[in-house]
Amino acid sequence: MVKNGGKRLTKYIADYVVFDLETTGVRQGLDRIIEISAIKVRGHEMAEQYTTLADPEMHIPKGATAVNGITDDMVKGAPRIKDAVEGFLNFIGNDILVGHNIHTFDLNFICDAAMETLGAEVKNDYIDTLYLSRKCLPQLSRHRLTDVSEHFGISIQGAHRALNDCIMNQQCYEELGKILQKIQPVSQDIRCPLCGADMIKRSGKYGEFYGCSSFPGCRGTRKI
Repeated sequence: MVKNGGKRLTKYIADYVVFDLETTGVRQGLDRIIEISAIKVRGHEMAEQYTTLADPEMHIPKGATAVNGITDDMVKGAPRIKDAVEGFLNFIGNDILVGHNIHTFDLNFICDAAMETLGAEVKNDYIDTLYLSRKCLPQLSRHRLTDVSEHFGISIQGAHRALNDCIMNQQCYEELGKILQKIQPVSQDIRCPLCGADMIKRSGKYGEFYGCSSFPGCRGTRKI
């Protein structure tokens, strides 16, 4: 379960921060962050970026290096995780966060690191493009960021480094958002009475109604 205090949204917005992490592995609570990147987007255009390596104060396993190319030598002299996370939190402010598979991975790592090193909580609402891809591109057999990027003709060169993944993800989100607007008009003013997420206009046996965008995790509904 995601440790972030915000809500997972399903919407297409103009202003947000897309972010990505690289880590020493996938074991939450044991592995550590070794790179944080984020891009601030304003009016659908990339406006500012934050990127830094982070010293995990542990050996980076060969398996992690094989994926992201980051070695022990590369993080020598890099900011410690506390400083890297603090810079990230200052950069994102209260913006809505966008990322791929952040619901179950990146947000848990960043929330753990923020609490452990700064005693801070991350409460930003967020949009996970993995879920958007499954909804907007059901024809794809796999929904990795590289799969979605290739579908839209977006370069995957440099994949699995945080900043490059942010650039890819921002472009994918923009394309997915255009599809989402066509297939799923979202009410910007109505929130789910059960979980607070966006409500989406849907059609059912008895006509149109508003259903929670987090369905099937949440089954909140409202009459139109």
